[in-house]
Amino acid sequence: MNVVLAIAQFVVNEILSQPAYLIGIITAVGLIALRKPAGQVAGSAIKATLGFLLIGAGAGLVVESLKPLGAMIQGALGAHGVIPTNEAIVAIAQHEYGAQVTWLMILGFGISLVLARFTPLRYVFLTGHHMLFMATLLTMVLAVAGLSTPVVVVAGGILLGIVMVSFPALSQAWTRRITGGDEFAIGHFGTAGYIAAGATGQLVGKRSRSTEEMDLPEGLRFLRDSMVATALSMVLLYLALAVAYLVRAGQSTAFGAFEGGATNVGNYLMKSVQQGLYFGIAVAVILFGVRTILAELVPAFQGIAEKVVPGAIPALDAPIVFPFAQNAVLIGFISSFVGGLVSLGLLTWVFNPAFGWALVLPGLVPHFFTGGASGVYGNATGGRRGAVLGAFVNGCLITFLPAILLKVLGPFGEENTTFGDADFGWFGTAIGTAAKLGGWGAVAASLAIGVVILLGAIVVQTKVVATGWDPGAARDAALGIETAPKASAATSTPSSGTAYAKIPAPAGAPAPPPPA
Repeated sequence: MNVVLAIAQFVVNEILSQPAYLIGIITAVGLIALRKPAGQVAGSAIKATLGFLLIGAGAGLVVESLKPLGAMIQGALGAHGVIPTNEAIVAIAQHEYGAQVTWLMILGFGISLVLARFTPLRYVFLTGHHMLFMATLLTMVLAVAGLSTPVVVVAGGILLGIVMVSFPALSQAWTRRITGGDEFAIGHFGTAGYIAAGATGQLVGKRSRSTEEMDLPEGLRFLRDSMVATALSMVLLYLALAVAYLVRAGQSTAFGAFEGGATNVGNYLMKSVQQGLYFGIAVAVILFGVRTILAELVPAFQGIAEKVVPGAIPALDAPIVFPFAQNAVLIGFISSFVGGLVSLGLLTWVFNPAFGWALVLPGLVPHFFTGGASGVYGNATGGRRGAVLGAFVNGCLITFLPAILLKVLGPFGEENTTFGDADFGWFGTAIGTAAKLGGWGAVAASLAIGVVILLGAIVVQTKVVATGWDPGAARDAALGIETAPKASAATSTPSSGTAYAKIPAPAGAPAPPPPA
């Protein structure tokens, strides 16, 4: 039994939870199904793997460049509380529930493939680390309610499989608005925030122009380059917060925000400039990684669609939408963060005294990735106003929802961290609340929630997505924009290179390698 568990843990921890390897394997399987030559299979699989490693490298650079900024913000605000970090809470839970998480994730992935094969929800969820995060969350909320290990694994696996095919379907109409087709879906558990951002854009941005349409004077034309604009914006933000932190905390404390400290005020300010520039580089690396992976994955998914899951659509990580509206990513990040700050104020002055909700500090990493994506969704339906207000709504969601989630995490609710993205908050709270019924009542209530979500997603897929509903049609009409009819996810099959061709490249950016 120990050998079987060891093998299962190896598969989960070293393959399924590592999206780069999983994407490489899926790419190879798809090309093998298309009977491509061995050399092309190997080359494309390696390129797809490298593309995801590029995204991971860029994400790592983002995290590192934001660390000093996070310290400055906390120091400037003088606030203390819970900082949502998925990786941190998962690491804490793994010590107690590692085996249950392993089996639950394997079962959930298998159930998701069965559902993708035999229901209209043809989405194959490929964001491995988010599978692991959701599997861990489900294990925690079910286990702390006193359910036995077999019940936790089976019930949790069913729920995981359901959300892995349902959530991409619920957001697909908005995702298609961004991409212009059904070559891929969003496979990231921030779905509630993205839908909210898209819906907000519909409400507020009927006549608002896109964030990508900037009329700049000749002297500012260099800001059309998204990498330059992102880096410059972050440099200015870093300098403003660095000065505020220096004034509030003094030199000895402020200099400690950087690893190794700073030698004097000039050095402290220049390190702030450098971190802002690093952020611009990080975003450029992520965008290049996205283009590289799509150049290989989209053609390979033809084989998956033909042989394994007819009409299969890959559901991919949030940065996959970044290249479609690169200015909206930065706008979304900043607006989401502002929403987090406003929500923190409400938690401090209203909800903590009245209901005992924890103070959730705005973590820069979730605000960048989910806020940036929300900016893209809001821009797609509401232009600049949609990007700003849609991402602001996301920032509020990923502040309030984690505070509510802490109530159902049992002893884990007393940690200084929790899950950060919107779907973890609302879905975890719903399942955790149902699990408190105890016994088979908890199982029945939890599975009932899953069934409602599954049936709702099927209705959305067949009645909304498959009919070609466009959430931004009213804005297009108001602005006089003519749009080509979009193929539905129920009838279209990804064509080789389509998504790759549609993604705009930033000025001066290196072109990704052509599809093998």
